[in-house]
Amino acid sequence: MLYVIGTPIGNLNDITLRALEALKAADVIAAEDTRHSGNLLRHFEIRKPLVSYHEHNEAMRTAELSERLANGEHVALITDAGMPGVSDPGARLIRACIERGLDYTVIPGVSAVLTALVGSGFSLDRFCFCGFLPVKSGGRERDLRNAAEREETTVFFESPYRINKTLAACVEIMPERLLCVARELTKKFEEFRRGTASELLAHYEAHPAKGEITLVVSGADDRGARTRG
Repeated sequence: MLYVIGTPIGNLNDITLRALEALKAADVIAAEDTRHSGNLLRHFEIRKPLVSYHEHNEAMRTAELSERLANGEHVALITDAGMPGVSDPGARLIRACIERGLDYTVIPGVSAVLTALVGSGFSLDRFCFCGFLPVKSGGRERDLRNAAEREETTVFFESPYRINKTLAACVEIMPERLLCVARELTKKFEEFRRGTASELLAHYEAHPAKGEITLVVSGADDRGARTRG
């Protein structure tokens, strides 16, 4: 059985009882970064063999883990934070299980996407998650223009080192649209900061952003987003 397990995105208390049970039952744990996940496992006193599973060895490791699953072993799949497969490795192994008829289950956990979306105060009825914004300006501006044209809320992941460039692009592309920068989610310095692109850019130029960032763009027809704050 493959256990696809969501892990905390910052606060270790967000781990679920079911996730802990699956980790303890696994014969091997496949982790995006074994050092990072090792800290999580040590915190909960879980001692299991760890193997790396990341974008650079995903193809090779999928073949290895598929064989172990076919031989009846229990494999737990985790990433550094959040759900495997959501802007992180994992989808390839799940597809391999589907193709080979191997049993798998998904154990949900904290999601930065949903946490940021709810905390933004924007419409929750429909939304589009687009993963990490492209590093190159051309691709980044294309994705932001697409977001500006959507009626539904759009959610992106962004680096603290590029957020100012992204906000500067938003000033040009959607100057009146309300945005929300969700930062350090579930951690001590968690922040949900709403405003126009120019307001947010002015803030983060004066106070450089740190930590993981999720950027939420209100929809073109989101009346609730007109409430400022």
